[in-house]
Amino acid sequence: MGIMYFVRHGQTVWNVENKICGATDSPLTEQGHMQAKRTGEIINDAISAGRMHIDMILTSPLSRARDTAEEISSQTGIPVHTEVRLTEQNFGRWEGTPRDGGDFAAAKQNFCDSFSGGESMLRCAQRVYNLIDEITAIPEKTFLLVAHNGIARIVESYFRDMTNAEFAAFGIKNAQIREYRF
Repeated sequence: MGIMYFVRHGQTVWNVENKICGATDSPLTEQGHMQAKRTGEIINDAISAGRMHIDMILTSPLSRARDTAEEISSQTGIPVHTEVRLTEQNFGRWEGTPRDGGDFAAAKQNFCDSFSGGESMLRCAQRVYNLIDEITAIPEKTFLLVAHNGIARIVESYFRDMTNAEFAAFGIKNAQIREYRF
């Protein structure tokens, strides 16, 4: 049996401002840096206690995820590699708009829509699923993926059947760790 871990990046400026980040590179806040450090400490403690093993960290190239991954790496010594397929979905015309907007919530239910210049949910899922297919093909290696809430939603859907409403509503907290067994 293989294991894969997922961590969402720490808090960003646009998280605080309730804006959709998507592929826009919103930096971590001071609290976001502290969350990343704390997550690194939690992972390091679990590794030291023999409850966790991670061979490699794969991170989105966007600074909020990369900075979170680098902090985890500095706490644990685990090498970090940038993986472009973990880049957050480009939400096109919705980037920078309120996260809780009703129009955006409705738009997210249209999995083939590229949001006027962005990326459709299906295209995003294709690249993330392809990456997870590669990871699950080598169960002897354990990876930590550091990415975004939209990517977390797709990762969750890879491992668990979800309705469209469950998929659209799914999310994890900043710097939260999730474990997946395969």
